[in-house]
Amino acid sequence: MRQIILDTETTGLDHKQGHRIVEIAAVELSNRQFTGNHFHYYLNPERNSDEGALQVHGLTTEFLQDKPKFHEISKEFLNFISDAELIIHNAPFDVGFLNHELNLINLPALSGYCLSITDTLKLAKELHPGKRNNLDALCERYAIDNSKRTLHGALLDAELLAEVYLAMTRGQESLHIELGHSELTQYAVDHLDGCNLKIVKATAEEHAQHLAILESIARESNGKCVWKKLEADHGMESS
Repeated sequence: MRQIILDTETTGLDHKQGHRIVEIAAVELSNRQFTGNHFHYYLNPERNSDEGALQVHGLTTEFLQDKPKFHEISKEFLNFISDAELIIHNAPFDVGFLNHELNLINLPALSGYCLSITDTLKLAKELHPGKRNNLDALCERYAIDNSKRTLHGALLDAELLAEVYLAMTRGQESLHIELGHSELTQYAVDHLDGCNLKIVKATAEEHAQHLAILESIARESNGKCVWKKLEADHGMESS
């Protein structure tokens, strides 16, 4: 499973007013592990940044004037994200800007190059309704060090968002034990033959505690508790 955590910085808030991307970064995960591969460019937007945007990212017109334009890095960017799941915080914002840049060079919209787009802001709101869910708040909630984030920067923000995403979705993946090789599984099964295993059944109190924990996991994972699904499936098979 290949996932790309993506972030941009822009000259302003609305691409419909002619604002452009000044920085783009993407970090690659494979099977929920950092691969070390990333994509990162500062871009010449061919216009000035709004004062408010400049205060956020600090990328001046002078700094950006010798940087490549989006069309010069577009092929490399699209190759990097090809056939991956994109993970973006407040995805409509970044996707809107990227589609605007692609449209300016007569290329199809972003969705035509990736498998899917996941909005971590939407996910965070589902997991933590009524709470602050910006990147800084999520870093604090999941104990992720964001002390270097004095200004917004696309690469640092993508790296932090990757950590946040893994933390937000960690609960269920840890329950999947991948042995990796079928022969290892068979070895374990073969060596159980002849063993006099003692079966200790849970007490009623322990069973109640187990159910309470599953309910807690289900709430935290927005109804995606693997154990509850497995128990439900097992119940259906037994009936």
